[in-house]
Amino acid sequence: MFDLSLPWWEFILRGVIVYCALLVLVRVSGKRTVGQFTPFDLLVVMLLSEAVSNSLSGGDDSVAGGLLIASTLIALNILLAWLSSRSDKLAAMIDGESVLLGRDGQIYHHILKQNRIAVSDVQQALREANVELDKAKCIFLEADGSITVLEKKS
Repeated sequence: MFDLSLPWWEFILRGVIVYCALLVLVRVSGKRTVGQFTPFDLLVVMLLSEAVSNSLSGGDDSVAGGLLIASTLIALNILLAWLSSRSDKLAAMIDGESVLLGRDGQIYHHILKQNRIAVSDVQQALREANVELDKAKCIFLEADGSITVLEKKS
């Protein structure tokens, strides 16, 4: 149960490789994947975790191996958070930046398409902010995938 079938350093190396690869894949997949899960998005995340489980453990089923991998993933997460809090450039690369989806009552449909955002998502954000489209000063897709609406001042 506690005997490792692989050297301890290999678990750490596997964790680093898989973490970095998944970080890139999630970042490339777009902001909405991170921000607001649809049932499809949740399914993809669950399948991703299953898909990479063997590459993390290398077939090792020991408790020690699992704890070593979990510790490595958490340490990487803490490290990236620490680094991105000290570097705006790294934070923008990892977390992304907000994108202007519309201004002064106009929705930029080409920007919606680039970011794979449905018009209905923007309309929902307008309703949640209790702002009519013609009264919207700016509409942003935030780095976390949420949509923010700023109302024009009267």
